[in-house]
Amino acid sequence: MASRGRVYVIDDDDVMRDSLHFLLDSAEFEVSLFEAAQKFLDQLPTIAFGCVVSDVRMPGLDGIELLKQIKISRAILPVIIMTGHGDIQLAVEAMKLGAVDFLEKPFEDDRLVAWIDTALKQAEVGARDEAVTQEIVARMASLSPRERQVMDGLVAGRSNKTIARDHNISPRTIEVYRANVMTKMQASSLSELVRLAMQAGVMKD
Repeated sequence: MASRGRVYVIDDDDVMRDSLHFLLDSAEFEVSLFEAAQKFLDQLPTIAFGCVVSDVRMPGLDGIELLKQIKISRAILPVIIMTGHGDIQLAVEAMKLGAVDFLEKPFEDDRLVAWIDTALKQAEVGARDEAVTQEIVARMASLSPRERQVMDGLVAGRSNKTIARDHNISPRTIEVYRANVMTKMQASSLSELVRLAMQAGVMKD
């Protein structure tokens, strides 16, 4: 039977880890357990996509620092924080650092499973969008400096003649650069080139 997705449980409480492992394994998730945030971070470069479920209060590296390190790494991993009574301020801080949500202990099993499902689905969409964006950025990096100047002029709405005058180049030469830009960016029209530039963050929508 196919897995519903990967889940990384980080908690220094042995009983809590075992309990979550039984719950999530029964719910058909692929579960990995970590007794400390640092042990998870040590493996982060090789970690496959999945949802992180972490306690916020732990000895050594806590859940807040864990979130900071995940953010620095730019890893696309949804994080659900588990909090005890009185940890709401920490939970809010965690949300500001990128946690998708937080659960107060004790919580209902079905609620955690539902949140993991939602977090994984939303993050998968984000991961796909990020992959597309990086592909567009790579295409832009293949442009020569002059081609990039022409592209910037095109997406700014300037005509070939205006771009030629701005860079002291003949309009005919601009047409050649424009054709190169369209080919390298894999854009079939100027409107598509503009959309690609917007997705890559070159221009604001």
